[in-house]
Amino acid sequence: MAPVKKKKKPLDKAKNLAKKSKKKDKKRVNAVPLDPEAIDCDWWDTFWLRNSSLSGVSIPLDEDDAFKHFFRASKTTFSYICSLVREDLISRPPSGLINIEGRLLSVEKQVAIALRRLASGDSQVSVGAAFGVGQSTVSQVTWRFIEALEERAKHHLRWPDSDRIEEIKSKFEEMYGLPNCCGAIDTTHIIMTLPAVQASDDWCDQEKNYSMFLQGVFDHEMRFLNMVTGWPGGMTVSKLLKFSGFFKLCENGQILDGNAKTLCEGAEIREYVVGGISYPLLPWLITPHDSNDPSDSMMAFNDRHEKVRSVATTAFQQLKGSWRILSKVMWRPDRRKLPSIILVCCLLHNIIIDCGDYLQDDVPLSGHHDSGYADRYCKQSEPLGSELRGYLTEYLLR
Repeated sequence: MAPVKKKKKPLDKAKNLAKKSKKKDKKRVNAVPLDPEAIDCDWWDTFWLRNSSLSGVSIPLDEDDAFKHFFRASKTTFSYICSLVREDLISRPPSGLINIEGRLLSVEKQVAIALRRLASGDSQVSVGAAFGVGQSTVSQVTWRFIEALEERAKHHLRWPDSDRIEEIKSKFEEMYGLPNCCGAIDTTHIIMTLPAVQASDDWCDQEKNYSMFLQGVFDHEMRFLNMVTGWPGGMTVSKLLKFSGFFKLCENGQILDGNAKTLCEGAEIREYVVGGISYPLLPWLITPHDSNDPSDSMMAFNDRHEKVRSVATTAFQQLKGSWRILSKVMWRPDRRKLPSIILVCCLLHNIIIDCGDYLQDDVPLSGHHDSGYADRYCKQSEPLGSELRGYLTEYLLR
């Protein structure tokens, strides 16, 4: 294996994100008052004229729908995102961030450039041409936005408090019939190319692609409750789980340790999440029954289980469809920065949901979020997990 100069620890939202704010505050400088006419404030009108009639691209005729087509967010949600990062984007010297007319980029235009880069997955050159800026400006603006949102939007991705968990459990039971379920867990691959010097077997996955894992736990509204990324796609899903902070928190009883539910005399169900066959069967992670010669009750349970698990599948389709930088093959990304890019896309996914926004019909991926990847069966099964799954199977049969 070729040596790597420097490694960055995998990003794990089960733990606190790195506390960068104090360091950033020291580096900040007071923004210099600028002549409003020297700032590019009419960026949307210019962008709309330049991109509203692109050949071979179906763009909504309505201007508000077109705005959402390009940036995945309504103008209201877009303004909220700008408010989160405004302080960080204006508190640094804006030298070099100018358009072809020589006007400074407004915060709104910087956010638009970054969102378009993440939403389209197009090259920095293509995104720059759409906004009338150079490739280097797109690169600089996008990374500044990622750093700012990673710090300022942390409250949009965290494990719910007890009241919210009770609401989630109630909704899952109401919608799918599984009692005391707190979420659905799944994984997806972020595919990339790597230079030969970094192309080790660790990053080569089962489909011979170089990839990085993203694991997510989702509520009934397809909102991320927890995520972990940064780990090589060459490892198994069960190993990824055990390396995650989510696993440690569950094993230590810090989460998924709320109110149990009594199904019948002697049958009590603790809090849990559901996962596919690639995951181990644990007391707090319930997987489907083996598909080899299942009974009618087992098939009924598996059908209900799959409906809940499909929440995670659909959520990843929406994530990768909205932020297509994650669904395209990344060309030699900086592996130390890639986890932050993935995290910010997850934060944006949650912000869209939290703001009551909606996705246009053509945004989610039409196929599976991990097309070409087959689930690898995990044989690990803990007796208590098997017992709880049996209780749930009997409960659904009754």
